[in-house]
Amino acid sequence: MKTDYPIKVIERLSTFLHTSLDIILKKRLIADPCQHVLQLFKATVASVPAYRQFLKDQKVDPEKIASFKDFETLPLLNKSNYMQRYPLPERCKGGQIYACDRLAVSSGSTGISTFWPRAMIDELDIALRFEQVFRHSFQAHEHTTLAVVCFPLGNWVGGIFTTSCCWYLAQKGYPLTVATPGNKPEEILRVVRELGPYFKQTVLLGYPPFVKDVIDTGLAQGIDWHLHNIKFVFAGEVFSEEWRSLMLQRVGSQAPCYDSASLYGTADGGVLGNETPLSIAIRRFLAEHPNVARELFGESRLPTLVQYDPISRFFELIDGVTLAITGDNGVPLIRYHIADRGGLISHAELMAFLKAHGLSTFEDYGVDSEICTLPFVWVFGRADFTVSFYGANIYPENVAIGLEQEGFASWITGKFVMEVRNDKEGEEFLHITIELLPGITAEAGKETTIASSIRAQLLRLNSEFANYVPAAKQLPQIKLLPFGDPGYFPIGVKHRYTRRSSSD
Repeated sequence: MKTDYPIKVIERLSTFLHTSLDIILKKRLIADPCQHVLQLFKATVASVPAYRQFLKDQKVDPEKIASFKDFETLPLLNKSNYMQRYPLPERCKGGQIYACDRLAVSSGSTGISTFWPRAMIDELDIALRFEQVFRHSFQAHEHTTLAVVCFPLGNWVGGIFTTSCCWYLAQKGYPLTVATPGNKPEEILRVVRELGPYFKQTVLLGYPPFVKDVIDTGLAQGIDWHLHNIKFVFAGEVFSEEWRSLMLQRVGSQAPCYDSASLYGTADGGVLGNETPLSIAIRRFLAEHPNVARELFGESRLPTLVQYDPISRFFELIDGVTLAITGDNGVPLIRYHIADRGGLISHAELMAFLKAHGLSTFEDYGVDSEICTLPFVWVFGRADFTVSFYGANIYPENVAIGLEQEGFASWITGKFVMEVRNDKEGEEFLHITIELLPGITAEAGKETTIASSIRAQLLRLNSEFANYVPAAKQLPQIKLLPFGDPGYFPIGVKHRYTRRSSSD
């Protein structure tokens, strides 16, 4: 028996249920995150066998880590040097997997599922991110709300994690009822039709392209979304402000900064940050001023911009390019390199930057800049050559196996570029451009044959693809180009297997 666990549960749950969100955030804003991560490091050294062994293997003496400056010298963790090297129980507190009462699953680059154990008390901290959205954006403490979880269920991290966090809000006293149809469009629409009229508002939580499919299917079936006061919670994809406007327009929303929010999360770290009315207003301003956005983000594309609680998840920018996090969980993470390309900026620094570029008030967006003074993190997406499609990370290795099947080697080089595109209706599809061997032409039927082979291997190897992507969207669109095509396969240039999203 875990004799001390019930006491911890009661203490954590009581604090969550009886303390208002604003009081929690106020306390965290005045806390010192540097001291907090240093304390978490020491607690992890004391309680996690794998981390102690990792430091020993890296020839690091934990006794010499006495300041935050010392903390910054600690070696980075990642999946290969830590998660895949040390047994799962030893990565848990006390070296005991049963210290965690639940498991989630994500798919790795080989298609082999990775298990991420956690305890209920770990979810309470993540539930605060959902509470920020439901309270500050949707005013769900004042309005009866139907939350419809449209993420895949089962062991998959998105659906169960979301459901748990929404249940905690209901237990805290929010007039909130949670429905869990998962990623089944007809069941989602049935829930909205039959239950939506009993609530002041309905929140759809899911991957952006999937939720768009649900909205479009509903419109085709005659659902009047305007009657349901629809709100959205998205995760797993970077989308444009034009796409947000389109979605909100289809459900009759007049408040783009308040009627949707995107979560930035990972299976290993949980929800790391969330959009707020302020971050959305800033992003919409930057979408209207691409030169200002380029100066801030260093790229011409618009990343996801969220605010984060550094006491919950502490971010560091590694080599000025990618992000690392430190946070408590079933498997504590100390300087864990999540391979996401992004950046960090404090609230004060971002407000000063925007003021210098002509934005000193957010009145035009209906937002108060002081409503949430948490720092900001932006993320372009994964930096390891994956693309995200319906929330599934699609890896070049999986696609390559589809091209390596018998019969293809005599007419393709094996080089390809995968990207997620949008058609004129805003629908997403997986597009793969493939290089032909010299002297080979694109004959009729070859695209279909390759598409079927790639789909078969993705379904075989990538469990996220098989469970997240609707069957109707699983067949990629193929384009065969001549050898050395300058747009996709320039000769003498290091090849990249992914390209950012574009319009068809």
